Amino acid sequence: MTSKTGGKSQIRSILMGLCFMFFGLACSACAWSAEPVGMPKITLGVDPSKSPQDVSTSLQILLLLTALSLAPALVTMLTSFARIAIVLSFTRSALGAQQIPPNSILIGLALFLTVFTMAPVWKQVNKEALQPYLAQTISYQTAIDRASVPVRKFLFSQTRENDLALFVKMAKLERPKNRDDVPTYVVVPAFIISELKTAFTMGFMIFIPFLVIDLVVATVLMSMGMMMMPPMLIALPCKIMLFVLVDGWHLIVQSLISSFG
Repeated sequence: MTSKTGGKSQIRSILMGLCFMFFGLACSACAWSAEPVGMPKITLGVDPSKSPQDVSTSLQILLLLTALSLAPALVTMLTSFARIAIVLSFTRSALGAQQIPPNSILIGLALFLTVFTMAPVWKQVNKEALQPYLAQTISYQTAIDRASVPVRKFLFSQTRENDLALFVKMAKLERPKNRDDVPTYVVVPAFIISELKTAFTMGFMIFIPFLVIDLVVATVLMSMGMMMMPPMLIALPCKIMLFVLVDGWHLIVQSLISSFG
C-alpha cells in the first residue's frame, strides 16, 4: 500500500511540474515577444455620393439585397416547388409512415426536382437577361423585362383560367385581350391556388390505393374476430410492399415531371 501511495504522489508531482513549466514558457514568450499579435480591423462606413451614378449603384445594391431576402418566398411560390413538396408529403402520409422519409430528404428531393423542371426557364433567363446585363450590353430595366417573359410564360402555362379570372375580377381590371394585359401581381396568386388544387388532386389519387388496403385489412381483421389488433400494424407492411413492387417513387416523380409538360 505504501509503494502504491508513493508512486501516485510521484506521478502527481511530475504532472504539476510539467504544468508549471509550460505555464512559465507561455508567460516568458508573451513577455519577450517583440511584435504583438495584431487583430484585423473591420469598418463599415457610408460616404456621400459624388455623382448620380453612385446613387444608382447604391439603389441597385439595395434592390439586390431585398431580392435575396425574398428569395425563399420566390423559390417557393414562383416555381414548381409547392406542387412537388405537397405531393411528396401526401405520399408519405398515404403510406402511414410517421417520419419516413424524413422532412430533410423530402425537401431536398423537392428542391432538386424543382431545379430539374425549372431548368429551361432559368436557362432562358440567363441567356436573354442575365448574361447581357453582366456584359453591360443592356440596362437594368431591360434585363428585368426580358427575365419576366419566360417566367410569366411558365406561370400562365400552369394557371387555370377560372383562377386567373377570379383575381382579374377582384382587382377590378378590364377584361384582358391577351396575356400581356394581365399584370404580374394578378398572375402570381392565381398560379399559387392553381398549384394547390393540382397538388391536392394528385395527392387524392395517391391516397386511393392505400385507402383500399386499409379497408381490406380492417375488414379481414374484423371478420377474424381480431378486433384488438391495430389495422395499421398489418396494413403498413402491405402498403410498403405494394409501393416497392410497383416502383412507387419512380411513378410519382414521373407523374410530377410530366404534369409540368
